[in-house]
Amino acid sequence: MGEAVTETYGKQAVALYGAQMVAVSVYFALKRLYPHIRVYSFIVSSREGNPASIDGVPVVTLEEFDRRDIRILIATPENHHEAIAGELKKRGFSGYECVDSGKKTALMERYYAETGGFPALKAYPAGKEKASVAVYMSKFHKDRPLTTPGAIPEWVRPIQAGAALTDVRVAELTDDIGENISARNGNYSELTATYWIGKHGEADYLGLYHYRRILEMEEEDLARIAAGGIDVVLPYPSIHYPGIQAHHRRCVEEGDWEAMLRALEELSPSYARALPELFSGAYFYNFNILVAKKEIFRRYCDWMFPILFRTEELSVPRGSTRADRYTGYLGENLTTLFFLYHQRDFKIAHTGCRMLT
Repeated sequence: MGEAVTETYGKQAVALYGAQMVAVSVYFALKRLYPHIRVYSFIVSSREGNPASIDGVPVVTLEEFDRRDIRILIATPENHHEAIAGELKKRGFSGYECVDSGKKTALMERYYAETGGFPALKAYPAGKEKASVAVYMSKFHKDRPLTTPGAIPEWVRPIQAGAALTDVRVAELTDDIGENISARNGNYSELTATYWIGKHGEADYLGLYHYRRILEMEEEDLARIAAGGIDVVLPYPSIHYPGIQAHHRRCVEEGDWEAMLRALEELSPSYARALPELFSGAYFYNFNILVAKKEIFRRYCDWMFPILFRTEELSVPRGSTRADRYTGYLGENLTTLFFLYHQRDFKIAHTGCRMLT
């Protein structure tokens, strides 16, 4: 989006379609970077699960929004853009624009450059040597084929997650080889691939992408990682309102959250003590995707998975009787906790997260 926001909208008000992490992140970036642009309201399809207001800006349903003179920015996950745009067109709205992952990345890169705290990978100079990386893209046998497979870098290798649950094969490499938790994919989602990588991946840097979400990293960035001595590359964190506790309340049952806290207190009390302060902020690492030095990636796995296994034992019903991805969502929270906890210990760089179609 960048400077085009000012060129397109000038001093006009805009409305944001969405009221969760994408819309909230875009809102606070606009507020910081373009204070002359007024966000008139947030628009949602339904009030269920959405707040009444965000930072004093009202959240209204599409039925309640009738301002044809206000530009609408569709700020939701990209898989919803087409349906939302179709509904807006059907209702007679013509002034709308989709905030895709590229536009969001440009916006958040500028936002974090001004606010600090989350350094950009692109800010590091590239050296002559490239980091040795083994980045794996988690695939599932029911995934819809990509329309742009050429967008995936050659150094990213597909791995089939949950391979133990099906005879269908969508990747040469599967997460059911050697020590694995492939059969638990119904709860762990892409984290069954993370577990496999932590046990079996071999390179100076290990990483995980999703089938449709990849970090904005090119060949030159591998040289930045090497020259800058980067320990970890993470996506720019999303912004949540009023804080990141709202995210777990939306995605995780409170009983499961309490079970995870008990497991954390039992197995990692220092992190349990740090969690309330770290989670009082607004910044959250979504999607469980990252690239990290091998020793850090394995340290992260060796810390996180025992907590998730214990959470399964403590949760009601027990994890072994479920297949609702709840441990995958809890993993996002633990990923955020781990890297916020070690923010001063590790040299962490950030980049955008691109959504593939």
